[in-house]
This record gives sequence, structure tokens and C-alpha cells, in this order.
Amino acid sequence: MKKLFSLLLAVALIASLSVCAFAEPALKVAVVLAGATGDRSFYDSANDGLKKLVDAGKVEGTLIECKNDASMFTSNLISAAESNDVVVAVGWEFWDALAEYAPQLPDTKFIFIDNGLDGVGENLMSITYAQNEGSFLVGYIAGKLSTTGKIGAVGGEDSETINDFIVGYEAGAKLANENVEVQVQYAGTYDDPAKGKELALALYDAGCDVVFQVASLTGEGVFEAAKERNLLAIGVDSDQKYIDPEHIACSMIKKVGESIETAINDLIDNGSWQGGQIWVADMSTGLVDVGYGDDTMTQQVSDELKAEVESIKQQIISGEIEVPTAFN
Repeated sequence: MKKLFSLLLAVALIASLSVCAFAEPALKVAVVLAGATGDRSFYDSANDGLKKLVDAGKVEGTLIECKNDASMFTSNLISAAESNDVVVAVGWEFWDALAEYAPQLPDTKFIFIDNGLDGVGENLMSITYAQNEGSFLVGYIAGKLSTTGKIGAVGGEDSETINDFIVGYEAGAKLANENVEVQVQYAGTYDDPAKGKELALALYDAGCDVVFQVASLTGEGVFEAAKERNLLAIGVDSDQKYIDPEHIACSMIKKVGESIETAINDLIDNGSWQGGQIWVADMSTGLVDVGYGDDTMTQQVSDELKAEVESIKQQIISGEIEVPTAFN
């Protein structure tokens, strides 16, 4: 009888351990995108951050795409908040919805990506990025690589966030060549590669030989134009060189996914929550940088120029170089 009892106890213990081992993660996290995945930059980076958390068994994750439909921003945000512990709102487009509804949903934690919203409540933290600093580096590269003295940029829209990239880009280019001319076109959309190609072709045909894309999926058209004209482009948000190593010289990297991972891991592992605060991910955090692909890819940026860029990076981190910004 004792042996039978011991056996039953052992089986029960193993069963309980199995339940623990395969139990769903305690934290439910939804990432709500203003746009959609498939841009191979900003939104895909956010989704990658969620995937890594899910794959690590840290969270139960849900991805929601608004596909740039303004009528969906508020409804998707509220719906996500009703069934998740943490909602990550990716894109400035959620500003109004968060300002109004985050205080009404105090049991849900919100992370606002790419804009700083304060004074709303302890259940909201914001993550902003010093994209002007990373753009300064790729602007310096563009200024050095240009043989025409003209470089360009295609922005998704004429907004403070996009102009923060462009202000940094122009400042870096001027450091490389004070006489460089920087031409800018705004697409007015983030999901129209044909429009991006049209604008980039106009820039190339106007004499620009390097064009920086700051337009999410629209920027795919910039890469197509660079290939068609056999000139250079610069990627954004992720290291995009792999898309076309022969024509993408480098990329300005903004590690959205990694910043989401950091915030969620801090909450899970340390109980740390920066509610009511704006976390600025600048170059010193390693979340803003420049990427060149890998050694198997054609490198338009020489080792000597990379060394110059690294020196400039350290000067930005130390404060020796102060990069201008489009934000007040």
C-alpha cells in the first residue's frame, strides 16, 4: 500500500511539474501597428521583438495591424487593452487614442513607440529614439560617397519625426562636405513603393547620387530606383543592405524590437516599469546605430570611412558633437 501511495504521489508530482512546464506565459502582450508588417524596417522590427519574447516563452503575444487606416487606431487599441496586460502602440498615430483612453484603462499597461507622451498616467511609458543621431552618421557617409555634391531623401510624410531623420542627415552630410546639396521629397504615404520609386527617380535625375529612404514600405521603391539608375540608396530602421547589397550602401538602424524586448523583460524579470516616463533611446543605448550588412556583401563604405563614422559616433555619445533635432 505504501509503495502504491508513493507511486501515485510521484505520478502526481510529475504531472504537476508538466503542467507548470507547459503553462501559458502569465503576461499577455499585444503589439498594435499603425501600419502593417512587410516593410522590412520599422514595423517588422517591432514584430520581431514580439516574436522573440514569445519564442523565449516570456509572453503570450498578439499582433494587430491597422494598415494605416485611421478609423482602426482607437478601436484596435481599446480591443487590445481589453484582453491583454500590456499593449505596445507602434506609431505616432496612436497619440490621441492613448491620451484619451489610457487613463480610462488603468489596469492595462501601455508602451507608446516613437513618440513621447507624458502627463497621461502611470500606466503609460513612452519610448522615443534619437533618430537624428543615427541619421547624422548616414548623412556623413552620403556626403563622403557623393561624387555629384547632391544627395537626397524620401520621407513618408512631412512630420516632426520624419524631419528629425532629415535634419540629422543634412547636418552629417554638411560635416562631410559643407557644400553638399540635400534635396528632400515627401511621399505622403508609408505603403506605396511606386510613389517612393517615382520620387527617388526624380531625385536621381536631378543629380543626387545617394538617396536616404525614410518611408517604411514606400522606401522599397527607393531601392528599386537606385538599382534602375545604378546609384546608391540608404536604408532605415533595420539593416536593409541585404535587400540589394550592390546599391544599398548602409542603413540607419533604430532597434524598435529590441527596445520593446528590453521594456517587457524589465517588467517580467525585475518588476521594473517606467510608467509616466519617456525613455529616450539615444546612441549611447546601442539602440540607434548604422549598419553595413555583413562581410559577404559588397561594401561601398571603406574601412577608413567606417573608422571615421565610429569616431563621430563616440563624439556624439560624449556630447562633443550635438546633433540638431526637429523636435522643440
